[in-house]
Amino acid sequence: MRRRKFITLLGSAAAWPLATLAQQPKLPVIGFLSSRGARDSANVLSDFHRGLSETGVVLRQNAEIIYSWAEGHYDRLPALAADFVSRQVAVIVATGGDPSVFAAKAATATIPIVFTFSDDPVTAGLVASLNRPGGNITGFSLFVGGTLEAKRFALLHELVPKATVIAMLVDQNFPLAEIGVTQVQAAARSLALQLVPLRVSAEGELDGAFATLAQRGAGALYVGSSSLFNARRDIIVGLAARHAIPAIYEWREFATAGGLASYGTRLEEAYHQIGFYAGSILKGAKPADLPVVQPTKFDLVINLKTAKALGLTVPQTLQVAADEAIE
Repeated sequence: MRRRKFITLLGSAAAWPLATLAQQPKLPVIGFLSSRGARDSANVLSDFHRGLSETGVVLRQNAEIIYSWAEGHYDRLPALAADFVSRQVAVIVATGGDPSVFAAKAATATIPIVFTFSDDPVTAGLVASLNRPGGNITGFSLFVGGTLEAKRFALLHELVPKATVIAMLVDQNFPLAEIGVTQVQAAARSLALQLVPLRVSAEGELDGAFATLAQRGAGALYVGSSSLFNARRDIIVGLAARHAIPAIYEWREFATAGGLASYGTRLEEAYHQIGFYAGSILKGAKPADLPVVQPTKFDLVINLKTAKALGLTVPQTLQVAADEAIE
């Protein structure tokens, strides 16, 4: 009898820590959904984590993150978003390009969503207004009307003033891509220049697009918004170098990789803000009450080394105006 009692007690003692462990509250989980790739986002993740930490969120202490990367394959996003919903994450961060935002919104009307979005979120039907988003979604909008595209195009014209035909690389699967084409087309007309859109839908079509660019006699290239292009940054910059075509891009990473120039929003600002909002929601804030934030700073980066290789003389005015000149 004593032996039986001992075994029973031993079994109970062994089971007790497991039962106690099972009763421990689970940490809230942030589902990080991106149209981009992990490597392409490495430089801004620290800003996202900084925003989280400013709200008191400490990873593995009071929150966890699950990362899902689409690598520019938009068709993967709905399943990735649905997986977050099935896991019942506390908040979904949808970033890296507009497709992730639409996928997250389609997946849930209840789980809070924090986004980065390139266009007007009101017009796109994501929020009721910038100041009072309503619903379960808010974030950072990169949208400043068509002025950003017009300014970027004008900068390309200043860098390559002799180019009368300018090509535009367009990801035809990217949501709202044609709106971007319309805006750049208007900028081209205002300068009496011809714009040649080159539409692609996959990495395998990039070589053909650059071949067409040469055939059409384009003297410069405007690279449109696209998670696909972001994920294939080195390939695109390499093709531009091979074809000796001056190109302007949206993000600084293209210029640091060897592209001629970039002009756009500071991604660091956007990722810091969505980190802060995600942390605030974990602490009890409601997306409906968090205003959509818009950019306050735009950076011009010029790669002087690339300009020299292309035989271009960068105007002194642009060198002075540049936030960063790479030599």
